[in-house]
Amino acid sequence: MQLTAMKELFSTLREAPLNNHCPKCFSRDGLQVTFKQKHLKTMWYNKRTDEVTSTLFCNTCNQQIFPVDWDEDIERVYEYQRKASPPKPSYFKPSKNLYIAIGLSLVALGGIAAYAFIAMV
Repeated sequence: MQLTAMKELFSTLREAPLNNHCPKCFSRDGLQVTFKQKHLKTMWYNKRTDEVTSTLFCNTCNQQIFPVDWDEDIERVYEYQRKASPPKPSYFKPSKNLYIAIGLSLVALGGIAAYAFIAMV
């Protein structure tokens, strides 16, 4: 069992269709922007971060449109959609495993302290 395995999960904040022309196929119907927020899940804790990723995808030509191909209209609409989908507040939530490990450590420390006290007497 690996103790440091970390899963990176992404939850969708917003999917919005765009009425702009695709720079690849010039279709006006297929562009869609998706904003996703990053979650980290380990054996010890769950954490939602402030990191938001986005993708622009054309459903007509089935290609991802990278920012280097965007025109001014797409950038303007993208910025509007980005501001309209703020990230959810980040949080840090310890898991049961962390509480169990802390509890066992405290019990072990208490046992060592009790043994040391008894040995001194």
